Amino acid sequence: MKIRNITVLNKREALEEISRIGAESTGCRLMAPKAVHRLIKIYGLSPKQATILKQEMLSKGGEAAVARGVLDSSAQSSEVILMGTLRQMEELISKLKMQPFGLPALGRQIKQVLDNLEGRPVFDLDCRGKKVTIGNRTLVMGILNVTPDSFSDGGKYYDPGMALERALGMVEEGADIIDLGGESTRPGYAPVEPEEELKRILPVLKRLVRDIPVPLSVDTCKSLVAEAALEEGAHIINDQWALRQDHRMAEVVARHGAPLILMHNQKGTAYRELMGDMIDFFNDSIDRGMEAGIPRDKMIVDPGIGFGKTPEQNIEVMGRLKELECLGLPVLIGTSRKSLIGKVLDLPVDQRLEGTAATVSVGIANGADIIRVHDVKEMSRVARMTDAMVRRKI
Repeated sequence: MKIRNITVLNKREALEEISRIGAESTGCRLMAPKAVHRLIKIYGLSPKQATILKQEMLSKGGEAAVARGVLDSSAQSSEVILMGTLRQMEELISKLKMQPFGLPALGRQIKQVLDNLEGRPVFDLDCRGKKVTIGNRTLVMGILNVTPDSFSDGGKYYDPGMALERALGMVEEGADIIDLGGESTRPGYAPVEPEEELKRILPVLKRLVRDIPVPLSVDTCKSLVAEAALEEGAHIINDQWALRQDHRMAEVVARHGAPLILMHNQKGTAYRELMGDMIDFFNDSIDRGMEAGIPRDKMIVDPGIGFGKTPEQNIEVMGRLKELECLGLPVLIGTSRKSLIGKVLDLPVDQRLEGTAATVSVGIANGADIIRVHDVKEMSRVARMTDAMVRRKI
């Protein structure tokens, strides 16, 4: 006899493992949801709601952790952690449909999260006429800064001719998207007015739109810049403040039918709960976008490594990136040459290639769909090798 453990991440993988041993097909379908265990955290429940969840999960062989004062109603509210198999969660959702206290709506939210954790299908993202396929392999976004003060390449590509040459080079090296930025966001940066930002990016954008075959993203948090860029032919808007800084941004992006990247950002590094706060932030930004008319499936989330976080918090986010899967949206990471790498390795900006490669590989293993990088050739190779192991595609 031999014995070993196996790892399954979702129902599909569980079904494959059970089928592999020769189990009967109907039995495979019945057993697969029992092989996948989930932990779901819920916030702001009343003692009555938390008590019902606890009782229902226990009756199904699962578990629910609640605050100490829930059972005697001494607690005003409670967070709840549901612990159980997919089958137990499915049975809970069915039971919640018949419960009072707003629990049917909660059941629908739990089901949506569980569906998101099963993985997104591969799909084509329409970038205003140009398409990129999300989910088949990791996409590479090449960074093109036309600023005098960016932390890594400030001043190098200020000239439109040099910028075009660099963009064409990145495409040849494997870039699927070019991200054009006209304002540095390095620590201690000096904000620029929209007119100055447009003065920097429009001459370059005109050349890129004409000569670059891949979608062009514009990295800005200003609606005036976004609108001018989209009218000039840009395909994607990359908002560093996720619709929080300029109230017109959502309407502009919606009107032009562009995909939108929502980056997590905040002033200061104080969190009640790091990942929970980030997910609340994204849900709020997603709601703002949808209210303005941006389809949910045209939004991408970026955890904002290096923004509003300490080095320790950045490392925690990278290790817990999979928790963003509950949103059901593509994830972009931008770790290239960041100070996080410099602090860990004690290296200057121009010596952070290996550190960037490590963060890219871990990011892809933890669910990133797009990597935003300076060193396109090298990171494209890292992504291909990591995809071969994570997505099992050679």
